[in-house]
Amino acid sequence: MLNRKEAPLKHPVADIHLVEPKSLQLENGLKIFVFYAEEQELLKAEFIFQNVFSSPENPLLNTCLSSMLKEGTNTRTSAQIAEEIDFYGGYLIPEYSYDQTALTMYILTKHLPAVLPIVHDVLTDSIIPESELQTFTRNNKQSLQVSLRKNEYVARRFFYRNLFGETRYGITPTEEAYDNLRREDLQALYRAQIQPQNCTLILSGDVTDEVLAQVEQLFGKNWINQGEIPSGLNPLLPEFQPQQFIEERTDAMQSAIRLGMPFINRKNPDFPAVQFVNTLFGGYFGSRLMRNIREDKGYTYSIGSAIASLRHTGFLTIASEVGVDVTQATLDEIQKEFQLLRTEPAPLEEVELVKNYMLGAILGSLESIFSHADKFKAVYFSNLDLSYYTRYNQTIREMTPERVQAVAQQYFDYDKLLRVVVGKV
Repeated sequence: MLNRKEAPLKHPVADIHLVEPKSLQLENGLKIFVFYAEEQELLKAEFIFQNVFSSPENPLLNTCLSSMLKEGTNTRTSAQIAEEIDFYGGYLIPEYSYDQTALTMYILTKHLPAVLPIVHDVLTDSIIPESELQTFTRNNKQSLQVSLRKNEYVARRFFYRNLFGETRYGITPTEEAYDNLRREDLQALYRAQIQPQNCTLILSGDVTDEVLAQVEQLFGKNWINQGEIPSGLNPLLPEFQPQQFIEERTDAMQSAIRLGMPFINRKNPDFPAVQFVNTLFGGYFGSRLMRNIREDKGYTYSIGSAIASLRHTGFLTIASEVGVDVTQATLDEIQKEFQLLRTEPAPLEEVELVKNYMLGAILGSLESIFSHADKFKAVYFSNLDLSYYTRYNQTIREMTPERVQAVAQQYFDYDKLLRVVVGKV
């Protein structure tokens, strides 16, 4: 019988072994990665496309295309697509990020023969109906009007615009931009972007030989390329200048604070060490920012920092909402925490705590074969391989107070931040 008076044994997290996928490439250029889990009855298929941008860039087109993918084909209306997928207990979810667009399907393997042709129809024959586009435009304009009343949303718009300028990472939607959406532009983007040579298919779960045969028949032999993919345009990121933007709102009860700067991404060898320092600083519930500004000072319910890795860049961001009477005090405390991070070695106990948290978080995130696929995606689209996680875990285990301070001195400088405040200072 379990003796609850005795604590369970503990031991350090060992190396984590990730599942290597089987890779295939079909004649039409479609790349497939397969993660097998025969004990499951569920199948997940992710059709992932690199976003194609014109010049000048208009990322709203890509966002709209993602939302409109399953809104109708020549043989099915949006309602029919939804009803057929729902009848078989499946999910078909469009997903959009700065660099990729995806269409993700979840389905029981036994229902795949009925559902896979619907996905094929969406990816080869979507017509982007004008009526659905008008609904999309109207709904998003109304949502934008509501969002623009929220300090946090406005601060986020200021932040991205001033960090990345007129690029896919910096442009935010306006009512005029929604009004300028044209069906013919979306159809042209659909033909250029949604084609097999621009697609990576990740299959995970109960992937049998029959499943692979069905996939190859539909998406290998019955999916043709529409022409050359436009040459990838790298965003012309502006030269960053740290500065402060304040938008006063006389009726504000809270101020939205957003700080940050362009940063390294996952391709940089220092990225794991920087992730460690960020976690200690503001990346989890026990971080320094949370302990100081939430628990000690009581200025906010939540504050945190994060590092985002994008295809062409990365960024550091710190975000919170605080009472207008403590806006400046919060900024002062954040600045103080930056200074402490750079000038004083972190206590060994704190470093060990963050080590255990991060290694445990990685271990806990590998709950299913789908999690292994997610880990693979993160490195694959950064032009890395799974050995990244071996280096990542080794870096975390080897962090010391001296290494934390050295990384902070190189990368974490309050004076180099963009500082955005919407509310009152």
